[in-house]
Amino acid sequence: MRTRSPAALAVAAVTAALSAAVLTACGPQDTGADGKAPSRPAATTGSPTTPAARPTTAPPTTQDARPTTAPPTTPPAPTTTAPATTAPPARPAAFIPMGSSGDRVRELQARLGQLGLFGRTPTGYYGTVTRNAVTDFQERHGLARTGSVSRTTWTRLTALTRTPTHQELYPAPAPHPAGRLDPRCMTGHAMCISKTTRTLSWVVDGKVLATMDVRFGSQYTPTREGLFHVTFKSRNHVSTIYHTAMPYAMFFSGGEAVHYSSDFAARGYAGASHGCVNVRDKAAIAKLFDEVRVGDKVVVYW
Repeated sequence: MRTRSPAALAVAAVTAALSAAVLTACGPQDTGADGKAPSRPAATTGSPTTPAARPTTAPPTTQDARPTTAPPTTPPAPTTTAPATTAPPARPAAFIPMGSSGDRVRELQARLGQLGLFGRTPTGYYGTVTRNAVTDFQERHGLARTGSVSRTTWTRLTALTRTPTHQELYPAPAPHPAGRLDPRCMTGHAMCISKTTRTLSWVVDGKVLATMDVRFGSQYTPTREGLFHVTFKSRNHVSTIYHTAMPYAMFFSGGEAVHYSSDFAARGYAGASHGCVNVRDKAAIAKLFDEVRVGDKVVVYW
């Protein structure tokens, strides 16, 4: 093995020290603010130098805070205005509605009769027959076919007709023929009442002086049959049970009486009594009331 001289050993030691200093100075390259690399420090033969300390201030780890007021997440609800609803115009009330009764209805019927639209005796009751006549009039003259009399219908009707006379408004109804008289009616003074012909005949000593139409009780409240006598009379009587008027009442069997009935005059045989004998001709029964005396006979028969 070759041995080195002392001089060669000294040179080798110096070369090793310089190589170590150069390796210690190597590291990640950093650039300054101007983009140029800083000058490299000169190599020294002494102890390796400690690289300069990096800045201690760390770069910000978070971004700048955003505005604290967040935008609304839900868009504002649009304000909607409901379309205005227009109610249909109210139908004008009928001037003379169906179901009414009275003198105005009687006049209506008489005026319609002048035009050939109402062929019956005025009753003063606005029923289906009158409604049909009104509807026919409205159709003929281009009016709304309501069946009820509006002011327009009434104005047109009165312009085409004249004011009815009293006889036209209150004609005396032609009574049914009296038919066969019961033998019990042929003597004395008797109200002879036939359920078959629906008539009352005022008979004096076998002679018929007056005849008028009558109606009787229903099947649930039938008028009694037999020979009776008038027990008492009441010109302006009012029923204490049904609270209805019973003008010219002539009682003959408990609460049963012969009397005028406005309902019979208005509706005819569409109705019935509670057992009494109803008369629809007011003038006729008013005259009869004055002639009948308590004790006179009442005969109800078939």
